[in-house]
Amino acid sequence: TIDGDVKAQQGIRFNIFHLNQTYLGKDAQLNIGPKGFTGEKYGGSTYWDTEAYCIPFYMATKDQQVARNLLTYRYNHLQKAIENAEKLGFSGGAALYPMVTMNGEECHNEWEITFEEIHRNGAIAFAIYNYVRFTKDYQYIPEKGLEVLIGIARFWHQRANFSTKKSAYVILGVTGPNEYENNVNNNWYTNFIAQWCIRYAIDNIEKVKTDHGTDYTRVMHKAKLSNAEIDQWKEVADKMYFPYDKKYKVYLQQDGFLDKKLIPAENLDKSQRPINQHWSWDRILRSPYIKQADTLQGFYFFEDQFSYKELERHFDFYEPFTVHESSLSPCVHSILAAKLNRIEQAYTFYLRTSRLDLDDYNKEVHEGLHITSMAGTWMSIVEGFGGMRIKEGFLSFEPKIPEQWHGYSFKINFRNQILQVKVAKDKTSFSLEGERDLEILVNGKKHLISPMKSISV
Repeated sequence: TIDGDVKAQQGIRFNIFHLNQTYLGKDAQLNIGPKGFTGEKYGGSTYWDTEAYCIPFYMATKDQQVARNLLTYRYNHLQKAIENAEKLGFSGGAALYPMVTMNGEECHNEWEITFEEIHRNGAIAFAIYNYVRFTKDYQYIPEKGLEVLIGIARFWHQRANFSTKKSAYVILGVTGPNEYENNVNNNWYTNFIAQWCIRYAIDNIEKVKTDHGTDYTRVMHKAKLSNAEIDQWKEVADKMYFPYDKKYKVYLQQDGFLDKKLIPAENLDKSQRPINQHWSWDRILRSPYIKQADTLQGFYFFEDQFSYKELERHFDFYEPFTVHESSLSPCVHSILAAKLNRIEQAYTFYLRTSRLDLDDYNKEVHEGLHITSMAGTWMSIVEGFGGMRIKEGFLSFEPKIPEQWHGYSFKINFRNQILQVKVAKDKTSFSLEGERDLEILVNGKKHLISPMKSISV
């Protein structure tokens, strides 16, 4: 609930309604199409949107089995992902999940997306991490998740190659989250999430070996995984190359990004927007314009690995070139702007993501609603203004409030207990429906909430 801002309230309610009617989570054979049931574009297929944007919503608002079924959907398609990688020349159980699918097979027909937008593998691994971190359902990893992580790590190991010139491993010929760049070398986000996937897989192999010996033996035998192969993975992760500019002190979106004519998006003629409806692809690919969060997607996923100053520097460098012509763009920028205490900017992005379809920002609502990005609207409130994170195993909040709102509230299903959060101008209240005490962090300080009680901070 948002008090005092009808447009903002209408936006989030409209979005949550469509999310709830699109996916119930009762059947692991089903997933979430970008248009849901509102239009035929994309044919009801599944994209990486599910793992990056939808799972946080369903994980925190429904029973944990709902999000688990979304993970199981990918586990059930693991063999298809291995076959997909084999078609591209990979071997030994390396898995490349499809960009677009209905049954595990690749349904996309544009080579620069199908073959090159390989960061999607990273989102699938990150979703496992995100789910386990939030629910504490570690059992999913020895049961199913570890096999997926191994297949993905094998893919990254084989996809990278050693550059003698750079004395590091590089990943060539890719498309990052910013689809206004194709066939680039060393997309920072892709390289970073590749390194992270390998290390996360190795960490979990060790944990399963220690704590789930029977599952470890089964998975290692099934995957035919040796310690020698794991050592090869470590080599790639430890020597991964990341493009960086010392002058701007930022990681570069990809090799050669600074060769572009760096004209801010605000200088574009409004009659030319969205550029994908007015410009040739030749012109788009030569421009510096960013369709959606790319480098900043990495700062969103892995914010705990970067300082406030690093986030600020990268946000200030990349956001001015971002045209937000993907429905998935405003929510990430809203969350990061809130993190940087730029509440008015976060609010502007929130309105855009929440009212994208209601106000037809991109002039394409006739093709259907943007269902998967609607989860980003919820994220903008809960993770953005509410500042919800998992920190050291605790549910953590850093509440902020736009000046246009009198207050707002939301509920979280956290490990089978319902926590209600009410944010006002002068305080934040928490109440708990459950059977166990819950310790949370609010602005870094611990607070204990008892069942059927409330506290104000």
